[in-house]
Formats: sequence, structure tokens, C-alpha cells
Amino acid sequence: MKLKWVLLTGVAIAGMTVGGFQTVFTVRETPEITSIKDSQVQTELKCYRNDHPVALDESGQLNILVWNIYKQNRENLLPELTRLSEDRQLVLLQEASLDDTFLDWLQRSDWGSNQVSAFKAFDISSGVLNLSRAMPSIACANLQTEPWLRLPKSGLYAEYALTNGQTLISVNLHSVNFTIGTEEYRQQLESFKQVLEKHQGPLLIAGDFNSWSESRLSALKQALHKYHIKEVEFQRDNRKRFITGLPLDHIFYRGMELTGQRVPESDASDHNPLLAEFKIASK
Repeated sequence: MKLKWVLLTGVAIAGMTVGGFQTVFTVRETPEITSIKDSQVQTELKCYRNDHPVALDESGQLNILVWNIYKQNRENLLPELTRLSEDRQLVLLQEASLDDTFLDWLQRSDWGSNQVSAFKAFDISSGVLNLSRAMPSIACANLQTEPWLRLPKSGLYAEYALTNGQTLISVNLHSVNFTIGTEEYRQQLESFKQVLEKHQGPLLIAGDFNSWSESRLSALKQALHKYHIKEVEFQRDNRKRFITGLPLDHIFYRGMELTGQRVPESDASDHNPLLAEFKIASK
């Protein structure tokens, strides 16, 4: 009888846990992408498309910001984001939540934006988000489920027109975190392989790669090696690090000249922002 009650209690606790999880989190089988421009909000499955793209760079100059913004959990995040992004043409954010405050900021700003909904917590979409001065010709959502937590991590593939007639491909990635081994980690890194291998122009791959172990860092560099890509090396490296001492955030690039880089310290998130400046040669 005692064993029966123990089993029933265990089943009840498991049921409440699953029920609570389903009450808080919503995960779609097909990823959604939400795009905002000129106060207009549109949500589509998988991909956003724009038939009339304009150039993203300014006469060959491309300034970027890469930042895990910790779901806007700190009160000074939006003023800090406004300040850091004012001279940027492209901003790649991770852990961006489309709550009312952030949505209002986006709609009142000059930015266009594309966000991947990795999941919704209390009906608020969370995932990677691109801010850009010019909307991409295409932006597609990518999801990879965390094996333990069963919540997806997100990636955003986007193509931007450039003044020299080429196309910049950017990948904004928040890598899976809680895994045994690197199989799921590698799968997410390889999910963009087909489109990246065919591209001949400038390439930007950046985000929070959760590269907290030597095996993960090795898998990351092996996956990107085939694209003949370089990594931005920061002179004063204030990037967030795991207890192993390894940085979690990275910027990789190809087909552009790196002209500047820095990692300013900020208390607006649990990660410090990464800034880089590139020069794109005339074709």
C-alpha cells in the first residue's frame, strides 16, 4: 500500500511538472519569424521575404553589435542598447523577448527587425533577433531543441544587399547548451551548411555559441573551417567566460576587412556586448 502511494505521488508530481511546463512555455513545431518595420508587425512561418531590399552598409562601411541581452531582465538595457547601437548598421541579439516594453521600443525606433520565436513564455516570444538599418531580402528561422530542457535554441539566417552589388549572409546563433557530448551542438552548427557553402560574398556568423568546453570550441572551429572564415580577436577581451575560462560569444567573418573591435563592460546584461567594424571592398 505504501509503495502504491509513493508511485501515485510520483506520477502526480510528474504530471504537475509537465502541466506547469505546458502552462508557461509554448513551442511550435514549425518555427515562426516576427518582422517589424515602420510600426508594422508581421509573423510568418519559417521565412520572411522582401522583394525590394536596399543596401545595408554605408559606402562600404559595416558596423555591427553582437549581444546576449538576458531577456531584457535589467532596467538599463534599452538605454544601453540605444547608445551602443546608434552608429551600427546591424545588431545581432540573443535572448531577446518581445514583451510590451521592447516591442514599443522597436516600433518607435528607426530599426527594422526580424526575430525567431524559439518558444513563448506566458505568450511572450523569446529568441534571437536582428536589428538592421535595411531589411534583408530573406530571413529564415532555425531551431535546435535542447536535449534535456526540451526548449529550442534559435538561429537566424539572413541575406542583406550591399552597395557593391554583393550580398552579405549573416547567421545569428544561440547554441544549444545542456548536452552530453557535442552531437546536438554539431548538428546546429551544420544546419546552415548547404547555403553557406554556395555563397561567394561576405559572410558573418556571430552570437552566443555556449563554447564552454574545449570539445565544444573544437567542434565550433571545425564546423566553420570549411568556409575559410576568420575570428575577430579582441585586444581587451571582456567577453563573458565560463568557469573553464573559455569565452561564450564570438564573431566570425569572411570577405570583409576588420577595421575595429572592442568589448565594453556593461551591467545591462550578464554578457558584455561585442562591437566590430568592417570595410567592404568595392566590387
